[in-house]
Amino acid sequence: MLAPKYVPLVIKQVVRHRTRTLLTVAGVALAMFLFCAVQAMQAGVKAATQTTAKDTTLVVYRENRFCPATSRLPQFYEERLRKVPGVASVVPVKIVVTNCRTSLDVITYRGVPEEDFVRDFAPRMHMIAGSVADWRKRSDAALVGEVLAARRGWKVGDRFDAAGVTSYVAGIMRSDEAQDQNVAYVHLPFLQQSTGLKKLGVVTQFNVKVTDPSQLKAVAEAIDNEFRADQEPTYTSPEKAFVARAASDVIEIVGFTRILGFGALVAVLALVANAIVLSVQDRVREHAVLQTLGFRTGLIGRLIVAEGLLIGLIGGTVGTAISVAVMKWGNFSLSTEGLSIQFMTTSNVVLAGLTVSVLLGLLASLVPAWQASRREITQCFRAV
Repeated sequence: MLAPKYVPLVIKQVVRHRTRTLLTVAGVALAMFLFCAVQAMQAGVKAATQTTAKDTTLVVYRENRFCPATSRLPQFYEERLRKVPGVASVVPVKIVVTNCRTSLDVITYRGVPEEDFVRDFAPRMHMIAGSVADWRKRSDAALVGEVLAARRGWKVGDRFDAAGVTSYVAGIMRSDEAQDQNVAYVHLPFLQQSTGLKKLGVVTQFNVKVTDPSQLKAVAEAIDNEFRADQEPTYTSPEKAFVARAASDVIEIVGFTRILGFGALVAVLALVANAIVLSVQDRVREHAVLQTLGFRTGLIGRLIVAEGLLIGLIGGTVGTAISVAVMKWGNFSLSTEGLSIQFMTTSNVVLAGLTVSVLLGLLASLVPAWQASRREITQCFRAV
């Protein structure tokens, strides 16, 4: 440990070579920005696809279909679904997207029956502008996710057109559900008559709630068996497993970015280590003077380690702060097939960024600190 009285000395050594220190801090900040961005994407993938014991929702989709535009199921399936053992509730949903391929900016409409929305969706939402009551008053009204509204600059009372559908923003909502943040909920009949075949009775999927979370797999199999011989057979899976399957390409892209993140960490480790080594070499004779004044070699080594930790912490704090600000301001998400993976700058992401930057500073300073602590005073005075 380093006594507090030595902190001013460490700070003085860090700011002594301003250009070198600034370049090193900038390198650390850039690496931490990239690292935190990758961690934010990983956190979004985890939130959208990790199944928990509390999950009770199944998604009933058209078999062998992927893009919402190709999944068409008769709405009358709803009555048969309700009779399947273990099913608690059924909500027919029609989905329309502006782009079915992977994209950073997609508008997703979800058409839901009014009463089903009020019963099953509204309780998990917090209205930050407008209200569900206003949404119920207009057939063309939309309740827009907070992230989508912020990205597009929408506010209550605005009208917008997407995928050939013109809607009125009746409310902006916040939800803990990842898929609610980037969608616009509209009335099912309105969406059915505004797009595609422009007729009632056809939906994209059914969201099914089960009575017992442990029976998700059994209920899914029972549903698919019920419709196996029908003209429109189904494929049923837990909601988060459905997201993981549909967004498999996005997940692979995010997985590849992890390699970039680790590569950045290796680069910044070499950068900080090089800066500290150069700094120590410049101060060899100064270390001899410090030893003459009574500084032990172990203390000199700890001073060098503290210098590396400080550089890492400063750069990590700057890079993490910029990353959080950019993610919050940009409201970035990757969408595919009407499903979204939001970049999530959680407290764990921030903590990971700061921790990694400190560890990098520590690792980068260990070798030069060890070398300085083993150098005798006579060797220091003879050094050029």
